[in-house]
Amino acid sequence: MDRSRFHTRQTTFRQLEIFREVAERLSVTEAAHALHLAQPSVSTQLGKLEQALGLSLFEQIGKRLHLTDAGREVLLGTRELFEALDRLEMRLGQLRGLTAGQLRLGVVTTAKYLVPRLLGPFCRSYPQVEVQFNIANRSEVIRRLQDNLDDLYVFSQPPQHLDIVATPLADNPLVVIAPAAHPLAGKRLRWEDLAEEPFISREPGSGTRRAIEEHFARFGWSLRPRMTIESNEAIKESVAAGLGIAIVSRHTLVHTAPGNLVELEVEQFPIPNRWYLVRWRGKALSPVAAAFSEFVREGDSLLISNSTST
Repeated sequence: MDRSRFHTRQTTFRQLEIFREVAERLSVTEAAHALHLAQPSVSTQLGKLEQALGLSLFEQIGKRLHLTDAGREVLLGTRELFEALDRLEMRLGQLRGLTAGQLRLGVVTTAKYLVPRLLGPFCRSYPQVEVQFNIANRSEVIRRLQDNLDDLYVFSQPPQHLDIVATPLADNPLVVIAPAAHPLAGKRLRWEDLAEEPFISREPGSGTRRAIEEHFARFGWSLRPRMTIESNEAIKESVAAGLGIAIVSRHTLVHTAPGNLVELEVEQFPIPNRWYLVRWRGKALSPVAAAFSEFVREGDSLLISNSTST
């Protein structure tokens, strides 16, 4: 028997699972935290895997960890292996009359309040399904999509340069918010009335920022943020503290302590926006992902109308 092939077969699923976590995060510490393992245990299993394969899978350059050519090949094979195991588990579940297996979702941060509302009834209907719910900013979710790390993705601004299918999930109107005691609260305003107000914005490239920029370009308004923050929660806290006004999803206000913030009544607002369920056009969905997609399509109660149109 070929010796290298024998060594490959000596590797364990657990070693490959640990390797995949480290390879996708390029951090032993972060992988150990995600796997609920001690860092030395992760390093030990990686060492055993490299010894069995007879190849180095990582190299350290400065303080950063990088995959070697062999590491990239093993990562590709590991993903294919675990996807095949997931499909097998789902097929066996279907033979038992169940829809079982794992559903992997990549979700932009602005949709973190929406997706649990979808998952709640879905998981009650399919209690055998295990959900992996990955929340990140738009650029990171695009990277996950390009690397095919998840089954489905939720965006407010789907990437137009990729060959994807985007199914509308829910309206996501963007509104102007201010501290509850703001002197303009309760008044009918134009955006020009707020020109001198400090404006707090999401980072360039985020779905919310892109929607705002497109809306402002349509009306010829200028956008000059005085503060940029990558977290909606931090933006809301900053507005409540009197640091400025902001434009956020109306849905986020539901999760704000009453009396802290108000929605300002501004002409040409809310900004129409939507969340979308996204998948690769040519990707064959697993039975669980297909069931979730169908479940979402049938449940249109989350598609709410904007109160104001432009």
